[in-house]
Amino acid sequence: MAQPRISAYLPPDIDPTKAALAFGRRALPKLNEELQSAELLTQQRALMALCDLVHDPEKVYQAIEIGFLDNLKTLLGHPDNTVRQKTTEVLYLMSMHSVGRQGLIQNGVISALTGLLDDPVDICRKNTHQIFDMMAKLPEGAAGVLQAALIPPLVLKLQTELEEILELILDTLSNCLRMEVSEALATGAVGALKAKLTHPSAAIRSKAAQVLLEISSHPEGKLPVCDEEVIPVLVSLLEDTDPAVQASAAGALMFALVTPQGRSSAMAAGAIPPLLKLVAEETSRARLNAIKALTLLAELPEGRETLLDHTDTFRECLDDPREVVARAAQSAIRAIEWKPFCRRDLF
Repeated sequence: MAQPRISAYLPPDIDPTKAALAFGRRALPKLNEELQSAELLTQQRALMALCDLVHDPEKVYQAIEIGFLDNLKTLLGHPDNTVRQKTTEVLYLMSMHSVGRQGLIQNGVISALTGLLDDPVDICRKNTHQIFDMMAKLPEGAAGVLQAALIPPLVLKLQTELEEILELILDTLSNCLRMEVSEALATGAVGALKAKLTHPSAAIRSKAAQVLLEISSHPEGKLPVCDEEVIPVLVSLLEDTDPAVQASAAGALMFALVTPQGRSSAMAAGAIPPLLKLVAEETSRARLNAIKALTLLAELPEGRETLLDHTDTFRECLDDPREVVARAAQSAIRAIEWKPFCRRDLF
């Protein structure tokens, strides 16, 4: 079902063109004073002007030096919806610059934003998650999200948030779970993500599979993916109409199949035919992941027996312009054509 788009439009009585703005370096100190004003309209107009200024990374650097972030953190808890909206917008615009992301990390802004996860205003929550998404792209930012204990509430929000915000949460989790997965697993992340694998949105299906890929890349994440019966759903996504979904699903399978449970589950789900189809498609984004997944399935006698009839499919990959694909195909052929050692072979 279609969802309404989150609107960033302001109330009609807020006119940013009436914001008094000094020129040059004096503009920022003046605005910093206005943010601390007891007059609501003055705060709103100062935030409007600041939104325009922080598109410039030099102004972002100056704002951090002056001490804007302390005032902005205070305004995150303001009772006025417009103040919270524009405050989160300013912080999001700052996070788009390297100097801004470093400033937000060093000034504890990530922790200060946790109170907005349940904000009643959609655009405030969207701005908040856009900040988390931008911050998590940096290792230091992802570590900051983890240290702020945000993973459990983010996992829980997978069940309730709007579609636009859901995509941002999945992107944030993907970057953070690359580092550590224990909190996510304890919060039931695998089950929550499994439910999103069948979402009507291709973007959400793809991003959910990508997060599962990150989880299953950790030793402690592989078994939960098998125990929650996620593998049959991933196998079904190999035939999804969206190439990004196919690639993410094949990648998640590739890591999960490292375990005996994963290989058995994939065989039972009929993974070999759709994986072979992806290998045969020269332009498939999932080709490399599919080859590696099939290499793991070739470790099973029944998998090797089935794949022996399809070695030509892998030999065609030896001419792939991507060296990593050609090497993976060579490994697959060796695994498929391997024969058990027999003592009589010595004579």
